[in-house]
Amino acid sequence: MKLFKEFKEFAVKGNMMDMAIGIIIGASFNKIIDVLVKKVFLPPLSLLTDGVNFKDKNIILKDAVLDASGNIVTDQVAIGYGALGEAVLDFLIVAFTIFIVVKFMNRLKNRAHDTNDTTVTTPKDIELLSNINDLMKEQNALLKQKK
Repeated sequence: MKLFKEFKEFAVKGNMMDMAIGIIIGASFNKIIDVLVKKVFLPPLSLLTDGVNFKDKNIILKDAVLDASGNIVTDQVAIGYGALGEAVLDFLIVAFTIFIVVKFMNRLKNRAHDTNDTTVTTPKDIELLSNINDLMKEQNALLKQKK
């Protein structure tokens, strides 16, 4: 029962919902990046390299063995460096995009936490803490004057 209670607290606090939303958005974002790499970046790169399809590029370690009727007895063994190249390109695009998004979000967060910036609404908790801080400074100044 304790485990169920802990899970309920976890779910109610919103952590599970935040995680689920992140996973769903991440999966959709992966589809966008996949199309971006395969349909936007690789075709011009393939054109520059005389029509080479990078996905099919590999180093054959052992050829496939065929029987007399042409059926494959043992599969080809190959290192697919072209697929690796696509995966690395996918990763770099995702990493760069996430970097830009996080940088933008941090900039907005910093602006929101700046109580002097009136272009962005300051969260209520930050505003209240700022007011308390100002009052404490004022009170300390008054106490120093009395001494």
